[in-house]
Amino acid sequence: MTGTGNVVLGIETSCDETAAAVVAGGRQVRSSVVSSQVDLHARFGGVVPEIASRAHVELLVPVVAEALVESGVEGPDVDAVAATYGPGLVGSLLVGLAGAKAMALVWDVPFVAVNHLEGHLYSAFLEDPTLEPPLVALLVSGGHTMLVFMEDYGRYRVLGSTVDDAAGEAFDKVARYLGLGYPGGPAIDRLAITGDPAAVDFPRAMLDAGYDFSFSGLKTAVVTYVRAHPDVPTEDVAASFQQAVVDVLVAKTRRAARETGVPTVCLGGGVAANSALREHFLDACTTDGLAGFLPSRSMCTDNAAMVAAAGWWRLQADGPSPLDTGAEPNLRLPVV
Repeated sequence: MTGTGNVVLGIETSCDETAAAVVAGGRQVRSSVVSSQVDLHARFGGVVPEIASRAHVELLVPVVAEALVESGVEGPDVDAVAATYGPGLVGSLLVGLAGAKAMALVWDVPFVAVNHLEGHLYSAFLEDPTLEPPLVALLVSGGHTMLVFMEDYGRYRVLGSTVDDAAGEAFDKVARYLGLGYPGGPAIDRLAITGDPAAVDFPRAMLDAGYDFSFSGLKTAVVTYVRAHPDVPTEDVAASFQQAVVDVLVAKTRRAARETGVPTVCLGGGVAANSALREHFLDACTTDGLAGFLPSRSMCTDNAAMVAAAGWWRLQADGPSPLDTGAEPNLRLPVV
């Protein structure tokens, strides 16, 4: 699956990033443009859905135009237009879907609806041409935390997922409580560098219990500890909290790799940009003799290159999507 044809324009508007990219053959990134809305939402301490969808309306056309110019491809020359149809914020998803369908109609090319989670799986294939399934992927973001066994292209088995807060959600909530601002993940990551990860022994929930995750109790433990110890250095709390999250994520990924017998493990999603997670993930891979793949930080966060890559594969496997495909904010990863 390393063809060089089939140029796909990808569009991603599932949350607060307006993104467009041009990818050839499912793996060759010709352009990837992301317009972040972080500054719009920072004052509110999180993403405001109405503000996000309105910003997508304003930004989608110029972002797509920039992606096409950077790729050197004219709109009518693309072979398909792919867009995220879920999961995500329904208003945001609808903007990207409407734009993608309109472009597909005007250019008379196929439209492909893409699952955002499947996109994160395919982001790894954009940066390592030698990567092939089977593999285990840890998808960890603000809305999702799951371990996925990718048996082959399009064949997935969800081994475990979060039963409450996603890891990125826990980072945001703890950062908000500590007064570190939004987005919380990068703020905690920066502060933790100067802290002691062993200063506070926070719980590692469900560490040895299957592949599901739970981070809500950890968040509560942080709040309880800081209230009881108001003089504790914030950097030590940040580092200890971060280490507790990383320990669980890495331990379950290692166990999943052993039990499935895969030679390769991958990270994906926004939290995959966390420096401690990346370091401990690679250390574990070295110890266990696994091939570990970390996407670049630009490919960890929401982007349209991964949507175009997944769209290319879906087009080969299933053909075009119906133009009446709607937004599915609670969409799950397709499993076989």
